[in-house]
Amino acid sequence: MLDTLSYLKKTDFPTLRRSVLETLQVNLGYLCNQQCLHCHVDASPRRTEIMDEKTVADVIRYLKKQNLKTLDLTGGAPEMNPYFKELVTAARQLGVHVIDRCNLTILTEPGYEDLAEFLAENKVEVIASMPCYLEQNVDAQRGKGVFENSIKGLNQLNGVGYGTDKDLVLNLVYNPQGANLPPSQAELEPAYKKVLSESYGISFNHLYTIANMPIKRFGSTLLSKGEFDAYMQSLKNSHQDTNLDSVMCKTLISVDWQGYVYDCDFNQMLKIYTGAGKGKTHLNDLIDRDIRDAAIVVMDHCYGCTAGQGSSCGGALT
Repeated sequence: MLDTLSYLKKTDFPTLRRSVLETLQVNLGYLCNQQCLHCHVDASPRRTEIMDEKTVADVIRYLKKQNLKTLDLTGGAPEMNPYFKELVTAARQLGVHVIDRCNLTILTEPGYEDLAEFLAENKVEVIASMPCYLEQNVDAQRGKGVFENSIKGLNQLNGVGYGTDKDLVLNLVYNPQGANLPPSQAELEPAYKKVLSESYGISFNHLYTIANMPIKRFGSTLLSKGEFDAYMQSLKNSHQDTNLDSVMCKTLISVDWQGYVYDCDFNQMLKIYTGAGKGKTHLNDLIDRDIRDAAIVVMDHCYGCTAGQGSSCGGALT
């Protein structure tokens, strides 16, 4: 795989500083039952990195000490971590809102038959990957048969009340097929709802459009095709200063499977630790610290969050 980090270090991206921390985003491991072309994590069934019980306990302790509002669980497939349910249950007992970034097909895997019911019982918000409502486009990006199993997963979630019960939120995520910015989130959502409802009887709450980041598997593909520079220029040309106040890194920190801390999930994949140049920072090092006004490490890939309508783990910024 071609590494894009050296292409991103020299940057004129505006400086950013933190505001009040609200969300702890935790990567429970890079193990996944899929291997998608756009994946910035480079997750796959072959990955062995996975958060252990001790680090899960560190996460729970940090949530309690910092009195955070939201726990955002990601991977890989976060549900494949053996302590996933333990972490969700502990967070909910603390009154923390939990998000599960689900690839949908995990719901159809052997051993996960009760996953939809567990998520519903704990009122976990599900943010699910669904890069298109057309089968050929999804399978081209995520693998043959993924669309069919994604529909099955959505049917399971709808079956326990997701997308219809006000307490069970189901949001879908669109990623562009290639080196393009996402279309208007507001305009694409009605099309998704119409096709998925009429063709498959599926209901969901909102659609999030997220730009593909020029790192890891997608970044390597851009380099191999000679499209990296053009994609970066399109991100820079579309930069909007108005998006800077809403970027997710101002209110979120990202934690990897070993408990080390980054300013965002993308920096995690590039191994750019929070407080760059000061070595690794573990979650336990921050348990008694207020990190408001701390500098955020930025590089050229940050333009992926401020281009056009903006992009974050919660979709468009404007």
